[in-house]
Amino acid sequence: LSGCLITKEGCSSLASALSSNPSHLRELDLSYNHPGDSGVKLLSAGLEDLQWRLETLRYEEAAATDHQSVEDLETFSLSHCQPG
Repeated sequence: LSGCLITKEGCSSLASALSSNPSHLRELDLSYNHPGDSGVKLLSAGLEDLQWRLETLRYEEAAATDHQSVEDLETFSLSHCQPG
């Protein structure tokens, strides 16, 4: 979903879909989108949900307005985990 102009509303829909419909999605690229603070916080909170089976969440050069929100998302990134 890189460069798809996803906003906070899109992040809300994405978080809802990932929570209500467990998928086999392992990687999600949200680079070059505009989620804003609330979108980043939604995704950060959702990554604690075990139904989300993401191993990698890419988030580069997106237009978040609050640096702390970006740090929150990076804290919950699962790209460093080794499955198995």
